[in-house]
Amino acid sequence: MKLRTWLFSGLGAWAAWRILGPEMAPRFSPGQQRPIRITGRSVFVGEREFFVREAGPVDAPPLVLVHGWGFDGEMTFHNIIERLAEHFRVVMPDHRNHGKSDWIRGSFDIADLADELAGVLDAVGVGRATVFGYSLGGMVTQELARRHPRHVGRMILGATAAHAVYRLRPLARVGMWAARSFARISTQEIAAGSAYLMKRVGAMDPRNERWMRAALLRRDPTLFYEAGHAAWRFDSRTWVGKLSQPAMVIITTADRIVDPVAQRMLAELLGSAEVVELAGANHDSVLSDPGAYVDAIKRFAG
Repeated sequence: MKLRTWLFSGLGAWAAWRILGPEMAPRFSPGQQRPIRITGRSVFVGEREFFVREAGPVDAPPLVLVHGWGFDGEMTFHNIIERLAEHFRVVMPDHRNHGKSDWIRGSFDIADLADELAGVLDAVGVGRATVFGYSLGGMVTQELARRHPRHVGRMILGATAAHAVYRLRPLARVGMWAARSFARISTQEIAAGSAYLMKRVGAMDPRNERWMRAALLRRDPTLFYEAGHAAWRFDSRTWVGKLSQPAMVIITTADRIVDPVAQRMLAELLGSAEVVELAGANHDSVLSDPGAYVDAIKRFAG
């Protein structure tokens, strides 16, 4: 009883501080810098504005990098884009509610993100390309290949699934609602905790912490979890095996976000897909082990 009283008192004090108290400026180690300096531009898809960065020769083979849930294109791919730009015209858009793209209220599905991505690619003049989708971005890539095959010559699906939340589904849904409630009170602790964990596992250069913390704070909690609910609803098991595009599946074998079992199920459904297993890799491996992704993408995309 005393523990419960103490817990609720502590939570109440924290919530009151976050609502009424000042916001303390975080401290960072010296030498803070941005990891890359690749400028971008915005394009319109209908009435909505989307941000996209491009790098590499405009006449090189096109490569589209599709980010996942919560991290925009720059946050997700900053460790690989410059190396890939030596060989490809790299196009890196931000989904709705991420990065500098429009915040769009209301529920949506992965198919909506694929339609918007197709509109962005039309706007920047990219036709058939190799498309690398990471995590939720891999789900978007599957839908893009299905709904807009003119844009997908080859697809690389990393740390993703045909049905990511295939067990304990009600628990996952409740967990997202609870986390959204916490984030609505304050995103500071989530941003600080995320940056700390990224440093611990080698997924972030400590010199980039100020930039990463600022990017993590640019989240609307409601819109952030709408993307999570879209991933929760996604299920391509009945049709992904019918896609005709050559595919590579990159499996992160120690992933704690997208179950490796679900990743292998995707590879099996695709049948003839080339499979690359990154032994011991967690969900942050595109940041902590970028060389493995650069090598796989260059080999598969030609």
